[in-house]
Amino acid sequence: MIVTAFLKWVETAKTQERARAANALARAYLKSEMTPEERQAAQMAMTYLLDDPSPQVRLALAEVLAGEARAPRALMVSLAEDQPEIASAVILHCPVLTDADLVDIAGRGTMESRALIAARSEVSVAVAAALAEIGDAAELEVLLENPGARFATFTLRRIAERHGHCERIRARLLDRNDLAIGVRQLLVQFVADALAGSDLVIGAIGSRRIERIAREAGDSATIALLADVHGEELYRLTDQLRAAGRLTPAFLMHALCAGRTDFFSSAMVAISGLEERRVRSILATGRFHALRALLESAGISREISPIFVDAVMLWRTLIQSAEGFELDHIAHRLVSRYRGTPHLSDAARALTDMIERLAIAEERRLARDYASGVALAAA
Repeated sequence: MIVTAFLKWVETAKTQERARAANALARAYLKSEMTPEERQAAQMAMTYLLDDPSPQVRLALAEVLAGEARAPRALMVSLAEDQPEIASAVILHCPVLTDADLVDIAGRGTMESRALIAARSEVSVAVAAALAEIGDAAELEVLLENPGARFATFTLRRIAERHGHCERIRARLLDRNDLAIGVRQLLVQFVADALAGSDLVIGAIGSRRIERIAREAGDSATIALLADVHGEELYRLTDQLRAAGRLTPAFLMHALCAGRTDFFSSAMVAISGLEERRVRSILATGRFHALRALLESAGISREISPIFVDAVMLWRTLIQSAEGFELDHIAHRLVSRYRGTPHLSDAARALTDMIERLAIAEERRLARDYASGVALAAA
């Protein structure tokens, strides 16, 4: 009877009076002792107020119910899809909204509503995955900054694939300790692409040169990442690079010169289609012609395959000897062996030029390390 009287009264009451009544009704629903019939009637009255023409009335309901675990879920779902000033507190704090509710709100809602979902104190794996599929960079930046958000590996990859061009997203992803090596490599490529597309850099260096510099910088960063990759993760990264067309002869030679022999073996398996045991056996003990046949089955042309054979043989010698790898980088030996060779093909000359750049970069790195050591000793 009280609720019936209330519904008759709201038809003629002023806006402020209706808002105060909505506030009182919501508080009574949460705090007062009610019979099941009374509670159902109160919930029906609040549901009726969802159609009130004044946002102030609906806001009064939202302010009381937003953070309450006893709030009626159906009512909160409706409030979460109301005007932004009404929905914001509900989306951000309401504990009765399920993952399915939040995914639906994200799909039907605005950028603001998705950002509020991303900022909730807890964001489940499922909700984070949904946001990764549809969210803009600004919303996903909020999600990545949220310590209460939980991510599956594929979710972080999806964010990188969709928004890796955004510097802030890259920074947030690269700061994570749980980022898979394959996603890091993907972000490295975005950095290289950003460098190659910079108008300032193109104007200063020239488009052709910057393309080469960006490509080699991306290769160097990827090679550095490979130092800590093993087992199944190495195979996954190899497949990723192959699918992206990154397993070029230049990249493979760079990997050899840097000592990433496990990756080189994995790449040979992926490209040639031969069994891993056979590939590793040939690389470890095969003679010149067996090595050359393996390399050419992986798409390395006959013009440059002898250089690759020599690189593999040099690594065998270094592994079997007591020499330190840092003291005699194989790029230096390859350069000294091929630099004066007459009648090199264009492809072989381009490869040896790249190897020489690696040798120079190695010399500069060693010089920096030496200088740093001297400075530390003098301190």
